[in-house]
Amino acid sequence: MFHALLDSAPWWAWLGFHLIVFVMLALDLGIFNRKEHEPSMRESGAWTAVWILLALAFNAAVWKYMGPVKAGEYLAGYLLEKSLSVDNLFVFVLVFGAFQVPRRNQHRVLYWGVLGALVMRAAMILAGTALLRRFEWMTFVFGGFLLYTGIKMLLTQDDEPADPRNGAAARVFRKVVPYDPEGGFSHLVHRRNHRFYATPMLLVLVVVEITDLVFAVDSIPAVLAVTRDPFIVYTSNVFAILGLRSLYFLLARMIDKFHHLGTGLAVILALVGIKMCLSHWVHVGIGVSLLVIAAILAGCIAASLLWPPKDKEAGQ
Repeated sequence: MFHALLDSAPWWAWLGFHLIVFVMLALDLGIFNRKEHEPSMRESGAWTAVWILLALAFNAAVWKYMGPVKAGEYLAGYLLEKSLSVDNLFVFVLVFGAFQVPRRNQHRVLYWGVLGALVMRAAMILAGTALLRRFEWMTFVFGGFLLYTGIKMLLTQDDEPADPRNGAAARVFRKVVPYDPEGGFSHLVHRRNHRFYATPMLLVLVVVEITDLVFAVDSIPAVLAVTRDPFIVYTSNVFAILGLRSLYFLLARMIDKFHHLGTGLAVILALVGIKMCLSHWVHVGIGVSLLVIAAILAGCIAASLLWPPKDKEAGQ
């Protein structure tokens, strides 16, 4: 396993990447967001731009040291993961609204959620790339799964989302872990009567982590359809996730306006699944993949703005 990692990139590249990530996370929460507060649109926009520029700067480094092909794969993987992560934003809005998490506490929940997501996704990427290297037929399994997921998303667009407070994860958590519903959202645990209890913040964090795990089951195979290089898959995934928190606070108030994005993401997943299944016979260049993903996203955003939801039109 470690030989495969070092074959994809030298040790200093892995080390340098993680140093960048940990330094930026330390600056984010340790200095700029030490106090709990509700990030303003300006602050969220600035951090979103920082993460995007950092991801593009890393893409330039990949181009310089690994060549234009790997740089193209990284950019395609980043764009694909970034677009699929938009679905996470819809779920975050639903979860925070259902549990009534104050906006000033949401940043900290998402911060710890990102740290957990990095560990989970690293394990899943290692497992996925190892499976594809050893068992070539897994390409059809991953591709078929993505195609099925895309079709299922298209067919369930109008279904009412389930209440996360009554989901299996929340029910099991409340039964297994000592839980105080009045514990607030400032700490993960708190002490009462000489006993430690989980707080609603910890419960929300568990729900967010499980949600990310579910989305990772879709997004990681999708990126593996673009490239099987562990370094490219991992770094593009991580940079897309790191910018998710600031993007959430930037778009949370207007996420409902992009009501056609779900359809676009479903189409992207289905097309990636077809591409993966046909990869033995048909080769689709990275440039074509980038153009298709960008065109679908741009088209869905434009359609969402041009044709708002009927209920909002009626209320105007």
